[in-house]
Amino acid sequence: MGSTKRDDAAETRSVVRQRTLKSSISCTGIALHSGEDVSLTLHPADADAGISFVRTDISGGGARVPALWDRVVDTRLCTTIADEDGVSVGTIEHLMAALAGCGIDNAEIEVNGPEVPIMDGSSEPFVFLIECAGVVEQSAPRRVIRVRKPMDVKIGEGFAALVPAEYQTLDCEIDFDSQVVASQSLSLGLVNGSFCKELARARTFGFLHEVEQLRAAGLAKGGSLDNAIVVSGDGVLNEEGLRFDDEFVRHKMLDAIGDLYLAGNPIIGRFSGLRSGHAVNNALLRALFADADAWEYDVMRADEADTAVDGGLVAEPAVRVVA
Repeated sequence: MGSTKRDDAAETRSVVRQRTLKSSISCTGIALHSGEDVSLTLHPADADAGISFVRTDISGGGARVPALWDRVVDTRLCTTIADEDGVSVGTIEHLMAALAGCGIDNAEIEVNGPEVPIMDGSSEPFVFLIECAGVVEQSAPRRVIRVRKPMDVKIGEGFAALVPAEYQTLDCEIDFDSQVVASQSLSLGLVNGSFCKELARARTFGFLHEVEQLRAAGLAKGGSLDNAIVVSGDGVLNEEGLRFDDEFVRHKMLDAIGDLYLAGNPIIGRFSGLRSGHAVNNALLRALFADADAWEYDVMRADEADTAVDGGLVAEPAVRVVA
């Protein structure tokens, strides 16, 4: 028996559409490692275009780097992707997390240097930019990657796994030899704006002795208390303290969301990370896609959609938006 018009209308409403930005928007900021000023512009993109970065400082019209797991070339201090010629863009994970959390499927990101600006060390400034630009639905349905069987990887003390689940959910646990950080764990489902409410404001962190080592090696030139939590002894050096009691594990989860969005589509499944980092997160995606029986493409259901932008942020971050 054929479906009724009422059934057809309900099915149409239940289809989740791809989303892109309503307009372009730009900002400037400091690159974490070089310390140079960087300009960043988010542009709308066509349906099914995905997320891509364009290095506008490269002669010949720029260099385009798709934001995909198989373009990752370095995970030591951040997540870095590169094109076939070796032109790279680093420190992309916080912006990728914001795009994932706000449900942006398609965008072109112009940057005039090899690093995305660190901003305040969280995803909040990027979410603010997306909110300012606005979001528009596109005609194509949103595709997802459904996990069909368990997959896990281990590198050193780091462990990460994906298992089948009904929604996008994450479990993260960290354990540091520090009284300030110590052991923290968090479980969260990415629905109803939870990314913006619970994770976007969580900042990257480091230990004072590590920062000193990085600077001695010519790195972290742009790092400061304005864009990272710095732990020293039994306290943090930031005068304002922490934004969350468990801000450290929240940021690790934020990083994981950004790294996992390099799958090219949202992953419907449960991610578990124990002392995980960029290297383990990327290794997990590589293991997943190497097994054709472990995943499949599908269309996102309405109950799986993350209305992150509608959830909004509590306060506007200090972001210099370039008109």
